[in-house]
Amino acid sequence: MTKRPKARPKSSSTLARLIVRPAPRDQRRAILQAGPLTLAAALGRGGRTSRKREGDGATPISVMPILSAYRRGDSGLWPATRLPMRRTQPNMLWCDAVSDANYNRPVRSPFTPSHEKLQREDELYDICIVLDWNLRQRKRGCGSAIFFHIARPGYSPTEGCVAISPRDMRRLLPHLGRKTVLQVL
Repeated sequence: MTKRPKARPKSSSTLARLIVRPAPRDQRRAILQAGPLTLAAALGRGGRTSRKREGDGATPISVMPILSAYRRGDSGLWPATRLPMRRTQPNMLWCDAVSDANYNRPVRSPFTPSHEKLQREDELYDICIVLDWNLRQRKRGCGSAIFFHIARPGYSPTEGCVAISPRDMRRLLPHLGRKTVLQVL
């Protein structure tokens, strides 16, 4: 009797594109298409825009490659992903001060210009995926800290990011990689 080889677990495929469409009745809500999945999402308080400006609260209409991710290490286990992932520390910040040389870049505290904390008290950045919006070719005042992260309960608007539920983020993470793009229509 010959032994059959053990079945190998199927490797999850990397999604090439996440498509974000505005919800029909609320421009601050969205429908995110991830392969065969259709997920609810939150958009910026300013809806969507093709003319993104710092502080407008709008989500840019764009194709944004996924670059990397941050995770909060004390928030439980998260599934494996192909994304470069760093654990956040209390001193990790993201500069959103237009006049500072570090505009739209990660920085560390102490840092006095305007910034966002990457390790937040709420769960919004427990998983925080960095999108290439105004990063590789940075223009001052064209928007900073556009992330793909965890939504607030009820999918209340973001400051310009795209956000989904923790459950949906757990489902997507194994299928995201550096070749995945997020496209906001």
